[in-house]
Amino acid sequence: MFWTILLILFVAAYVVFTRLFKIVEFREEMIQERLGKYKKTLKPGFHFLIPFVDRAAYSQEMREQVINVPSQTCITKDNIEVAVDGLVYLKVMDSYKASYGISNYIAGAINLAQTTMRSEIGKITLDDTFSEREQMNENIVREIDKAADPWGIKVLRYEIMNIRPSNEIVDTMEKQMEAEREKRAEITHSEGYRQARINESEGEQESQILVSEAQRQRRINEAKGRAQEIELIATATAKGIRRVAEAIQKPGGDLAVKTKLVDQYIDQFGNILDKTSVSVLPTETANLKTFFEGVSKVSDHTKDAPINTIKTGN
Repeated sequence: MFWTILLILFVAAYVVFTRLFKIVEFREEMIQERLGKYKKTLKPGFHFLIPFVDRAAYSQEMREQVINVPSQTCITKDNIEVAVDGLVYLKVMDSYKASYGISNYIAGAINLAQTTMRSEIGKITLDDTFSEREQMNENIVREIDKAADPWGIKVLRYEIMNIRPSNEIVDTMEKQMEAEREKRAEITHSEGYRQARINESEGEQESQILVSEAQRQRRINEAKGRAQEIELIATATAKGIRRVAEAIQKPGGDLAVKTKLVDQYIDQFGNILDKTSVSVLPTETANLKTFFEGVSKVSDHTKDAPINTIKTGN
């Protein structure tokens, strides 16, 4: 019996103590009600309550909270179903509004995030859902924050985690990407072949230009060489003629020229006789040759006649 009374007293003392004193931690705030009405907001620290009159009705977490938004099916602008999930980051700014403005602000934030996300996904195509993710996050945060203001909730940011199309769409996208890769490969190959042909033709053109320039320069050099040769020969000939003329003007020059011409005549005439099978003689020499041939024939005729005939002739 003693122990039963002691236990009852202990329980009563514990209930009175817990209702009489309240310790609020630094990370939270509590709402104090007196006789069912809002009394005040209890800040972190030690607080005294009147038992059976005051009570701590609500305790609100004041730190930033991360809430997982479950995956849901959304339809894009081009009528493709995708499963989308995300994370919403929020913080209680007013514990009074969070306690009396809505029964469960976490469930309200999740439902609002899902509704806004379906609306945003429906505005864009499947291809844009990957590139416009940042813009969608900003739009969802703005819409949720506007609706959650009466709840005393501040939505800090929203992050879309996964956008998963159906398996059929994934297969179609993979085939499309493969075809796109093959197309790009073909384009790259054709561009490379085209560039190679261009480089080859440009190289051939430059080679032909270089060859033609080399031939042109060679012809110019040859023409310059021939011109210089003709000029040198003409200069030497002019100098020779000038010197001959100067020599002729000197005493005995005329005789020397004639002697030189006779010498050259004899030399050239000898060369002609050595190289030809036809007898070529000057007029005077031909007359002498005829005379000697006639004398030879008379001599041969005399040798063949009888001796008495010769004597009679004498």
